[in-house]
Amino acid sequence: MIICSDMMDFKLHFPVGAVNRTTRSNMAAIGKFLRNAWNKEPVVTAACGLGIAALILPLVSPYTKYTVMLNKATPYNYPVPVRDDGNMPDIPAHPCDPQGRKLDWLKNM
Repeated sequence: MIICSDMMDFKLHFPVGAVNRTTRSNMAAIGKFLRNAWNKEPVVTAACGLGIAALILPLVSPYTKYTVMLNKATPYNYPVPVRDDGNMPDIPAHPCDPQGRKLDWLKNM
């Protein structure tokens, strides 16, 4: 079995039975790995960095909160104009009549 030198470096810095603690040597090994990857394949390294950022940024973005609030306030079905024969208590008199939750939080932003 052939093992490349990069894998041997990885095994030297991260032994199998090592305690899962972030130490200076572990951080140095990660830095060395990233520097080596950037020197060998900068396009792949940049693509992986952008992909990781694309996964993490929505979780920490302040806009996510407001997006969730807007999605909860938006109805799944929109009102359809119907003819009122006087016997429809569940249908508003006019399609623009306010129903559901108030969106004051959106106006006050």
